[in-house]
Amino acid sequence: MLWTAFALMTAAAVFAVLWPLAHKPPAARGGSDRLVYQDQLREIDRDRAAGLIGESEANTARIEISRRLIAAADAETKAQVAPVAAQPLRRHRIGAIVAVVAVPAVALGFYFRLGSPDVAGQSAFARGNAQQAHQSIAALVSQVEAHLARDPTDGAGWEVLAPIYLHMGRFDDAVEARRKAIALLGDSAARESNLGEALVGAANEIVTAEAKAAFQKAVTEDPHDAQARYFLGLADEQDGNVTAAAAKWRALLDEAPPGAPWVEFVRTALARVSGAQAATTAPAARAPGAPPAVAGPTASDVAAADAMSDDQRSTMIRGMVQRLADRLHADGSDVEGWLRLVRAYVVLGDRDQAKNAAADARRALSDHPDEVKRIDDLVKGLGLAG
Repeated sequence: MLWTAFALMTAAAVFAVLWPLAHKPPAARGGSDRLVYQDQLREIDRDRAAGLIGESEANTARIEISRRLIAAADAETKAQVAPVAAQPLRRHRIGAIVAVVAVPAVALGFYFRLGSPDVAGQSAFARGNAQQAHQSIAALVSQVEAHLARDPTDGAGWEVLAPIYLHMGRFDDAVEARRKAIALLGDSAARESNLGEALVGAANEIVTAEAKAAFQKAVTEDPHDAQARYFLGLADEQDGNVTAAAAKWRALLDEAPPGAPWVEFVRTALARVSGAQAATTAPAARAPGAPPAVAGPTASDVAAADAMSDDQRSTMIRGMVQRLADRLHADGSDVEGWLRLVRAYVVLGDRDQAKNAAADARRALSDHPDEVKRIDDLVKGLGLAG
């Protein structure tokens, strides 16, 4: 029945287009009328000369016959133009016929080749998602924000928006979205861990007390939460307790499932606190699963670092920190280097040196207020202000 209805609708549409084109315009009258009216004018002149009609009657007759003569002449002219105009008319008819016949035929051919009446159509939701896939992230964020402005109680919307904010570097917005998702959807280990991650991003990669509390709560609810366990190790490192950080990360690696994408990332962090890598490597705020900035050390590298005594490890680390400091004092344009140097001094427990490095960084970066703000944010997050 459906195909029959479609066929009837198509036939009706074709008929509606072709019907007006199938009628020929009325034929123009021939040119013989003009000769008749010319003879009538001559006859009036003869009758007037013979005195059969008066002058006023002759003038009235001439006027009427002249009007008819002009009309006949116009008709004759149009009749001569008609064959020329008929050619475009025929082309229009042919074009219309081709359109109404060829277009459905081509469409049907494509359908039989690419389509199938047995495949279910997409839902409106799926079509909407397919269209959104081609839109920019900013446009999608604007749409979700507009939706949440109308319905701020949509916890799922906040949970979807939070990681996008994080990806865009809008950390404060990500924190707010994570908090609203927890308030509306309830607490869980994953949500607490994600809130902590957003708090770390907002604090310029520093595990603040609030973030640490969120990670501890996540681990309490789920002892296998890899992201929370990694950040708790990072908190120990930033507090200067590299031994506790290494212990947490070794345990995390020992329990890692096969093929876990964050293994190399954690190995890199473990090597950093063990002394196998430069101590000045920035504590990354990315969650386990993000690709490491550098390749992770081998097992033999970690074992060699573990074999060092505490004094040897400390001497090696301080030597690396000093080399970084010397480089930055020679060329102070590397804001990332200054951030690493300040963190490294904090990890070593030398807070005065960290404050001095921050002051040197402000002077070196004085022409770049955005970069100076990053230094100030780090100092505030580390509790070095004042």
